[in-house]
Amino acid sequence: MAQFFEVHPDNPQPRFLRQAVQILHAGGVVAIPTDSSYALVCHLDDKAAADALRRVRGVDEKHHLTLLCRDLSELATYARVDNKQYRLLKNATPGPFTFILEATKEVPRRVSHPSRRTIGLRVPDHRVTLDLLELLGQPLLATTLIPPGEEQPLNDAHEISERFDRQLQAIIDAGACPMQPTTVIDLSGDEPVLIRQGRGNPESLGLQLE
Repeated sequence: MAQFFEVHPDNPQPRFLRQAVQILHAGGVVAIPTDSSYALVCHLDDKAAADALRRVRGVDEKHHLTLLCRDLSELATYARVDNKQYRLLKNATPGPFTFILEATKEVPRRVSHPSRRTIGLRVPDHRVTLDLLELLGQPLLATTLIPPGEEQPLNDAHEISERFDRQLQAIIDAGACPMQPTTVIDLSGDEPVLIRQGRGNPESLGLQLE
């Protein structure tokens, strides 16, 4: 059964987040709130946990997983970023954008795209997520919590508990999220490419993407 932590969305109780960090270090898969929707997360360096996360989500190794980072400097550790990309990322973070970038050697090959050596990265704008990342001290491997065969992410922690209690090790309940996935922009090529239109508006970054 998953441990269930109810936390304040703007001032989460550190003791609950510390318990969640212990679960992540032990290889657990955890459902957490973000600024777009609830997400499934696990420890970046744990292959078994990443495999379990993919099973819960119902995706294979070709599905881009995302690294949730605390800030832009941490993001630059895991992705190759030129000056133009950096300026774009600075305008977009923290916020509901995921960027596909060329992964550095800091990213385990098994979690980057198998043929392209790319990874999705983002800096979420949610106090609970950022505090959890701060306590963990490194990025989390993440994917939007969309049940297999469905199209909409889950937004209610109690529903997540009812449906995934036996597949998760913990659930952090901070109330409802916006229930929109992030906007995904591929920056790994010569020009930015819109992969998915979500909560983030590309025009706010000065991008006119089709």
